[in-house]
Amino acid sequence: MKIAASILACDFGRIAEEISEAEGGGADWIHVDVMDGRFVPQITFGPLVARAARKATSLPLDVHLMVEGPDAYLEAFVDAGADLVTVHQEACVHLHRTVERIKELGALAGVALNPATSCDSLVEILPFVDLVLVMSVNPGFGGQSYIQTMTAKIRRARAMLDAIASAAELEVDGGIGPDNIAALHAAGVSVAVAGSAVFGHAEGARAGLAELRRHLGT
Repeated sequence: MKIAASILACDFGRIAEEISEAEGGGADWIHVDVMDGRFVPQITFGPLVARAARKATSLPLDVHLMVEGPDAYLEAFVDAGADLVTVHQEACVHLHRTVERIKELGALAGVALNPATSCDSLVEILPFVDLVLVMSVNPGFGGQSYIQTMTAKIRRARAMLDAIASAAELEVDGGIGPDNIAALHAAGVSVAVAGSAVFGHAEGARAGLAELRRHLGT
């Protein structure tokens, strides 16, 4: 399982150092949560912060756009260094067109689902995506508790991907920590987004990642 360290939970006063520590501690990706205050309640950061993250690491930059009208921002985030751009099924009027545009720009394309959105809504787009992101909390804030019913949803998403022999990653985001990361791996998750469990760890990001790896047995 890959671990994507979410900078939503890092100390923004020392973001470069935090990212560097996560990279040194074994993070596989750096996850950038972009929120616009409209699609979700919170406002976070834009392409300039993504560019700063890109300068701080050689790891893949995993940009999650929790925004209305994401098409207007795709080029800016790819130019800022995003390796993968994920948009929400609920925010896209023409989802296939958006996915194809991300790929035209040179990034991998992901599609995210909010907790109340059925996996069935992805049937037609699955052959075209590089990643499916199941939100296991309602997006907008870090530090929320995992919604337990999302494990069954994750299993459904895994079965759908396997049924078409898709190589797409299955990512989960929200409330992930040492107590549930192994169960999520067993359910079919290939990428776990961890924010508070990494950057909020009492002994720092490196220790947070080590604890997650211990529970995964890796």
